[in-house]
Amino acid sequence: MAAAKTIKIKQVGSPIRRPESQRKILIGLGLNKMHKVVERQDTPEVRGAIAKIPHLVEVVD
Repeated sequence: MAAAKTIKIKQVGSPIRRPESQRKILIGLGLNKMHKVVERQDTPEVRGAIAKIPHLVEVVD
């Protein structure tokens, strides 16, 4: 079985004064503190979540 591709996501923006839906997306990605980096599988669902909050996260190589 081939290894699943992963993507590293870093939180660069604060969820303070953001809509509740954006906060929930951050929590769903596993982010809750500034400059935290998580590694997730590179799926369309994760890419869609990143696309909804590009001002709060960045993709790290």
